Amino acid sequence: MYAGAMKDKRSDSRLVLEKVSHSYGAVPVLNDLNLVVDPGEVVVLVGPSGCGKTTILNLLSGYIEPVSGTVRREGIIRTVYQQDGLFPWLTVSENIAIGLRSVEDPARREKELLDLIALIRLEGFEHHYPHQLSGGMRQRVELARVLAGDSDILLMDEPFSALDYQGRLRMRWELVRLLEKRPHTVVFVTHDIEEAAQLADRVLVLSNRPATISRELHIEALRPRDLTDPAVIGAMKEILKELGLQV
Repeated sequence: MYAGAMKDKRSDSRLVLEKVSHSYGAVPVLNDLNLVVDPGEVVVLVGPSGCGKTTILNLLSGYIEPVSGTVRREGIIRTVYQQDGLFPWLTVSENIAIGLRSVEDPARREKELLDLIALIRLEGFEHHYPHQLSGGMRQRVELARVLAGDSDILLMDEPFSALDYQGRLRMRWELVRLLEKRPHTVVFVTHDIEEAAQLADRVLVLSNRPATISRELHIEALRPRDLTDPAVIGAMKEILKELGLQV
């Protein structure tokens, strides 16, 4: 983790699931799951398809409530989905400005908007519409919008899965860079083992449904991490082993 992220951790951005179980009708999805995400931490969830990763995000966000157990959310939460949530009839500036609605002072709101556009390196594209941008550029606008204002928790549901491999690599670096500038608590869902090892402070491997946490990996290496970093390679091996995918 960046030293800056350590210094800027927010004490009010903790997430807790305590003995949480959930089901959809007769189908159990989560079983007695415990999870604590500390302020400023980047936690990545991996596991088999359909094991309940997105359900965990929905519980953390408050979109759904558990069948049993306790969820505690302390902080302002924003969510990033697989497909960007940009409004196609709004420009780059107008989309980002949605995240600044809680900023009452017009001068501060305008300054933050300009700062965010500079942060995602899209100066000159302020008046472009989403269809005029590449997939990676749209994702950068989405990140700027959720980083805007007073948010301090990001829930990210496979946000880069629609991009090609090179695009995903670039967006991982972009996310690390943005979090250095604007530290947030992050819970990130992915099927990409490489992505998990590059981004996480802590990787949680979920079991098959009904899911529990079958393995917890702490990755101490500083970000950004190269794919050849021994910590990344070692974490990938351990995750694959836990998922039963190691050759």
